[in-house]
Amino acid sequence: MAKLQDLPGLIIQFWELSKEYLLQETVGQAKKLGRFAGYSVGAAALWSVAVILIGVAAMRGLISVLPEGPYWEALGYLIAVVIFLLVAAIVIKAGPSTEPEEPTAQTGGVT
Repeated sequence: MAKLQDLPGLIIQFWELSKEYLLQETVGQAKKLGRFAGYSVGAAALWSVAVILIGVAAMRGLISVLPEGPYWEALGYLIAVVIFLLVAAIVIKAGPSTEPEEPTAQTGGVT
């Protein structure tokens, strides 16, 4: 058992250990989370720029295949918009659902 004279030292040791633990479990984890979020935002920005550039390149390629004229060029823009909306709808539909799934009822159980 600790003596009365050891109590201030034990309190200081407890305080130091508590500070180290809190720094390790809060600040350290927050730094890791911030680094991950930064990389995620950067990757999302790069993907967004890439998708825009590929979309513009595909639209210009489609317009170059169509015959000359302002109506054909407008048709190329319209086709590009429709294709972009279809791809966006497919990506949104294939993405994760934000709603939690309903638990299924088990047969023979008490409800």
